[in-house]
Amino acid sequence: MKRVTIILSICVMLAALTATARDVENLNREWRYQIGDHPGAEQPEYDDKDWQTVGLPHSFSIPYFMSKDFYVGYGWYRKQLRVKSDCVPHSYLQVGEELRTKRFFLEFDGVFQEAEVYVNGQLAGSHRGGYTGFSVDITKQVKAGKNVIAVRVNNLWQATLAPRGGEHVFSGGIYRNVRLVRKSAKAHIRYQGIRITTPTLEKNEGRSSTVQVDVDAENASAKKLRTEVEILDADGKTVAKGNCPLSIVHCQLWSPSSPYLYTAVVRLYDGKTLLDEERQTFGFRWMRWSKDEGFFLNGEHLYLRGANVHQDQAGWGDAVTEEAARRDVRMVKEAGFNMIRGSHYPHSQAFIDECDRQGILFWSEAPFWGTAGPKEDGWWTASAYPVNPADTAAFEQSCLQQLEEMITENRNHPSVFVWSICNEPFFTDGRTMPGVHRLLKRMVERTHQLDPTRKAAIGGAQRPLGEQRIDLIGDVAGYNGDGANIPDFQHPDVPSMVSEYGSMSADRPGKYTANWGDLNRNEGWKGRSWRGGQAIWCAFDHGSIFGDELGKMGVVDYFRLPKRAWYWYRNEYVHVAPPAEKTAGTPASIRLTASKYADIKADGTDDVQLVAAILDAEGHELSNSPTLTFRIVDGPGEFPTGRSITFASDSDIRIQDGQCAIALRSYYAGKTLVVASSEGLKADTIALTFIGAQQYQAGITQQIENRPYTRYARNDDQLQTYGTNNPTFASSNADGHSAGQAADGNAQTYWQPAATDNKPIWTLDTERGLLLSEVSIRFAKTVAHVTVEASMDQESWKWIGDIDMQRQAVISPLSPINARYVRIRFKEGSSPKLAEVLVKGKVN
Repeated sequence: MKRVTIILSICVMLAALTATARDVENLNREWRYQIGDHPGAEQPEYDDKDWQTVGLPHSFSIPYFMSKDFYVGYGWYRKQLRVKSDCVPHSYLQVGEELRTKRFFLEFDGVFQEAEVYVNGQLAGSHRGGYTGFSVDITKQVKAGKNVIAVRVNNLWQATLAPRGGEHVFSGGIYRNVRLVRKSAKAHIRYQGIRITTPTLEKNEGRSSTVQVDVDAENASAKKLRTEVEILDADGKTVAKGNCPLSIVHCQLWSPSSPYLYTAVVRLYDGKTLLDEERQTFGFRWMRWSKDEGFFLNGEHLYLRGANVHQDQAGWGDAVTEEAARRDVRMVKEAGFNMIRGSHYPHSQAFIDECDRQGILFWSEAPFWGTAGPKEDGWWTASAYPVNPADTAAFEQSCLQQLEEMITENRNHPSVFVWSICNEPFFTDGRTMPGVHRLLKRMVERTHQLDPTRKAAIGGAQRPLGEQRIDLIGDVAGYNGDGANIPDFQHPDVPSMVSEYGSMSADRPGKYTANWGDLNRNEGWKGRSWRGGQAIWCAFDHGSIFGDELGKMGVVDYFRLPKRAWYWYRNEYVHVAPPAEKTAGTPASIRLTASKYADIKADGTDDVQLVAAILDAEGHELSNSPTLTFRIVDGPGEFPTGRSITFASDSDIRIQDGQCAIALRSYYAGKTLVVASSEGLKADTIALTFIGAQQYQAGITQQIENRPYTRYARNDDQLQTYGTNNPTFASSNADGHSAGQAADGNAQTYWQPAATDNKPIWTLDTERGLLLSEVSIRFAKTVAHVTVEASMDQESWKWIGDIDMQRQAVISPLSPINARYVRIRFKEGSSPKLAEVLVKGKVN
């Protein structure tokens, strides 16, 4: 096995105790990184001179462009951070004195997925779980002067660590921010130790409310510890101050149309001496769910128009900056959506902060989910719940731990309107369904204990049918895909919404359409009076272990350029007309633009999105897509591939429909010149200014190494089986025999069309692009003539074979074919009983 360790060398900074109550230092810059296992790298004397120089956020997979395969194992990160003691005024305390008056913490916003933190060769702490932040107290290990901090990280599949399965990719690394935080040793506010509630807001119908601020403080030696809270409005004006609860009159309510934010300044004193201070934004709003009327915000009905969002982006994978996360939220808002489902794990604080600012309701989801594929331990198609009884207790504890961490770090965000427990956990070994039920009930109960102000949702609750159904376990049900139309799940006994619809794969530009998918049937896209809303799958293309077919279902592509579907929603919801479709012409020049040009922070929290367009001689945009290169010709900065990046129409690094884009970041300050060029075309150059870090000096500052892109390939020739619990569609359904009963893993149940259906058709959606090799079909009674076909898009169908007078059959195409859907057409006027369908193939 290989492993990842992060090493940070810190010269302890000196400061007077009275200078600041708390000191926070960004540690994203100037790390050394090497993939693989390197024993002894936690030791201060370890030699890392041959390692790569990288900045955080970082992923093992950089540069990454939607490959279904990715490196799994360990790696190491190292950092040298030096501060000269002679730069500190003599009036400041000595280093040894500061160590006695301060506590030192390393805060990680996210490491996938297991981290062990060492300081000067000693283990200081560890964390399991890839999507939530954590803090490690390093006070006992830190010493005066130079220190070495090492963190060992791995992204190995683990039987007892959630998630055990999912369709996303699971690249390892320190892919969110890291900070060094110094707090008072006397007393301080613990990590994520502030909880803000507005208990009387709904009772007073929003006119006024008390504000309760609960503070979890650690008191080591303060004799007169007290807390003071100051509430600031959006302009920074004090509206209340003192001990809680505080009373606020004339509250400005938070909503999608008016996302008004307040700030609570929490101060911790020992008598009159300030020991610690922390700021937390919050909002005044209340929510209500109804199974008959849907969702209400601030007493008014609000239909949720949502989009699912994965966090990864072109080149950088999961390791996106805060600014890149904010751009994603702004793109969702610009198209007129009012809700985001955080599929299928806790998202970064920067992402949810932007939801707060933009007025986007956020469905926060815990990382308990499953997916189709072999239910074998060792890879992320495994059973969602452990098949080995020895693993169950630890796995349930992992789910509960990460649920608690998600709620604790996100509870003060006004945008968070529900806690989702899971996504599609029915993708599990059928024998483990009792365990799934037990765990979901435990998680719902724990959610109610941790936060009684929000509901607990069961996400992806459209399977299974019958006695094992999971949708009624929580307070809210989220149905994905065909669950919007399965009779069992219509107008349930709990509030509900369609948490996923659409699922149409497309390259940019794609079709100018809503991609309603399953909601097309019976005009479900119009919404139901009892349904809370609906969320498209999905907003952005993303990496998937099932390949491009599943990854390209966004209304925006992986490079964050809109497809035509995004313009459809913007036109429908915001009434902004779409641009004209591009056509081919004679290209003459390139236009290069940036999301911003100045004051770009060089600390790993900020970046700039560059977009190039192909123009004709009159300056009109064309659909021509020649090979094009971005190159840094002067100054600091890096692309995922280094100092340059080349786009081609036949490459994973794509230029399509006359446009290409990528994010550029820097870890040094200075002016950067970027040129976009293509053979035979007039090039374009832009200037960018980075700030807030050491100044870049040409010829002196170490240049970033080139990182050539090669699609990672994992050796996996195994045929995979699909069908059980995958989405199904039928021309009609007889009472008690819906389409899903032919794909539920139970040969005793079956689908049957309605008696009035003269042309019965049943369809399976594998949700994956497959090289299809085999279709296995079982009937509950012998059937007459049956035709089996396959398709990638449900428009063009390929014949696989026919079945006559049989109860079961296995048919195969002459050679494996590309397919996602399998359709079975029955003889006109027949009344078949279809018991079970399974499909075998390899993921493209």
